[in-house]
Amino acid sequence: MTDYSVDDLIYLMQRLRDPESGCPWDLKQDFASIVPHTLEEAYEVADTIERQDWAHLKDELGDLLFQVIFYAQLGDEIEDQAQQFDFNAIVSNLIEKLVRRHPHVFPAGTLRSERSGDSIDEAQIKANWEAIKQQERDGKARSGVLDDVPRALPALSRAHKLQKRAGQVGFDWDDPELVLDKIAEEVDELRAAIRDGRQAEIQDEMGDILFAQVNLARHLNVNPEVALRGTNQKFERRFGHVEKCVQESGRDWDMFSLDELDAFWDEAKTKGL
Repeated sequence: MTDYSVDDLIYLMQRLRDPESGCPWDLKQDFASIVPHTLEEAYEVADTIERQDWAHLKDELGDLLFQVIFYAQLGDEIEDQAQQFDFNAIVSNLIEKLVRRHPHVFPAGTLRSERSGDSIDEAQIKANWEAIKQQERDGKARSGVLDDVPRALPALSRAHKLQKRAGQVGFDWDDPELVLDKIAEEVDELRAAIRDGRQAEIQDEMGDILFAQVNLARHLNVNPEVALRGTNQKFERRFGHVEKCVQESGRDWDMFSLDELDAFWDEAKTKGL
């Protein structure tokens, strides 16, 4: 098996985008059209890690790396030289940023500088990190507290990030019990909207409940995205048992009452599924 390098991958990408001999599909792509593929590849990496499928992880990571290489090629093709960038520029910018954000590791602000063996205060590291990121936002003329929270994040993750960012400036509850009270309040408001048949308000109140639940998870040091993924997997396992029971019975789904299906579900729970 040939050992290829990143330079070979860059060359491959250049060949795919060659106007005369490249791949028609790759030639049709632009920054916007590639984004859905990037998100899909990122989720596939996360899924592979979640399943601890280490044998296939390098393959999925390669697919994700290819997305970066694709963007780098598109950046190199930008006609405005002031906006143009390539893979080396991406790497250089990344290293500069990480060195700047880790003064406790690179005390002189250079890649080769090293700190002494003194212990590092994690609270101070976190405070420095946020201060440095705020400076970076200021430099981008995006100094608002929430300005650089990506809009393309999954809604659950974005809610968590928005709340965390607001909490850093003191806009936050200091007791999980208060968040539970807020959830109860939002549930009451949803009940009223359902009772009155106000569909637009039902959606709005449902969103408020989800947002408050994310806030509770944050206060309990639970990542809501991870928690919900875990519950999704649990549901799949238990429903899989229900489905197996239905199939083994030789009867159709519509021949079972909900109570009977619930009994299969409870059986799955007793089996630790």
